[in-house]
Amino acid sequence: MQDDMIVALYWERNETAVKETEQKYGKYLLKIANHILADLEDSKESVNDTYLKAWNSMPPHKPEFLAAFLSKITRQLSIDIFRARNRQKRRASEYALSLSELEECVSKGNVTEESVDLHLLAGAINDYLYTLSPKVRAVFVGRYYYLDSVKEVAAYYGMSESKTKSMLHRTRIGLKAYLQKEGFQL
Repeated sequence: MQDDMIVALYWERNETAVKETEQKYGKYLLKIANHILADLEDSKESVNDTYLKAWNSMPPHKPEFLAAFLSKITRQLSIDIFRARNRQKRRASEYALSLSELEECVSKGNVTEESVDLHLLAGAINDYLYTLSPKVRAVFVGRYYYLDSVKEVAAYYGMSESKTKSMLHRTRIGLKAYLQKEGFQL
């Protein structure tokens, strides 16, 4: 079923919308959640919560790109579950690993939250990403937004893992330099 038809079902408050969403995007959303949570049961819970949040969000929202709308909800819910579950102890997951890789680009703690408007930071990161080639940008977004493992990113773009790691490393260095040039305290 087409996305616009699924969104229309949500707007009609037809429960078939959730079934169609699960059928079309269930595996995709579970993959995103599992990369963050590294736990299948928590991931399933996050995806089910995604369906509920989508149900409660439409209307008033009418997403043009349903996959992006759902993936954003899943990421947010999964990160919230990850943080709640790991307040005392951090478990290894793609989320934790990808955050540790980006630590050198963006400062930790309250410095960023208190001294830099996060919208400006997000805008600067987007501006930097648009200076990259589409392939490098897609690799970066795949790793740090969708939280795919290096192995998955490499396979998706037909590259070796070492080339992917090297590309990501150079991109992080470039991002750090760009953000410093734009006046962000790192």
